[in-house]
Amino acid sequence: MTTRRVNLNTESVDNYLKAIFVLGGPEEERVSSTALAERLGVAPASITNMLQKLASASPSLVEYERHRGVRLSAAGRKRALEIVRHHRLLEAFLYKVLDYPIEEVHDEAERLEHFISERFEERIAAKLGHPQFDPHGHLIPAMDGKMSKPNSRPLSEIEVSGEFIVDSVSDRDSVLLRRLKTHGIMPGARVKATRHPEEIVLDAGKTLKSLRLSLPLAHSIHIRFT
Repeated sequence: MTTRRVNLNTESVDNYLKAIFVLGGPEEERVSSTALAERLGVAPASITNMLQKLASASPSLVEYERHRGVRLSAAGRKRALEIVRHHRLLEAFLYKVLDYPIEEVHDEAERLEHFISERFEERIAAKLGHPQFDPHGHLIPAMDGKMSKPNSRPLSEIEVSGEFIVDSVSDRDSVLLRRLKTHGIMPGARVKATRHPEEIVLDAGKTLKSLRLSLPLAHSIHIRFT
């Protein structure tokens, strides 16, 4: 295979690697081109073209086979973890130091994550006391790239009603985040979840009204047992 030079320091490459990392999950499963296109809002033909370039780069950034999906190579995972660390540290800084609302930190961090230096990253981490989690409850990779696997599951997968602790919430839906915040359903909150065939009803005990979520929306919340 002919190798091609791919500039690692581009927003486009970073976005692809980060998307593959997130979609692959803790088990680093293969990610389909369709899922990647939906995540990035890019045409399928453009996805295929970029994946071929990333696979043929030196060093290769992804392992890609048409119709079998893509996963990160060692070099690609290293870079993805760097940009995820930038993003989640920035979210924590914006939330804790600059008092950004939780529903706004993701988009702001998306704009900044590609441009901060390693020195600036270190200063943010030190200022925050080297946090392990971002405001949404997602793990922040360590400086050396290590990151433990989360011990949680999507709320949509519970089979019976019960009490749970919110482990993390998706950072991609600002409208949902505002609803969750209003109902006191944030990382660390103890909630009562009632399972119904097409929805899950949540009660954090801080408001008079319970929150009803469709199963697709419930999938964006990860919980652990109390």
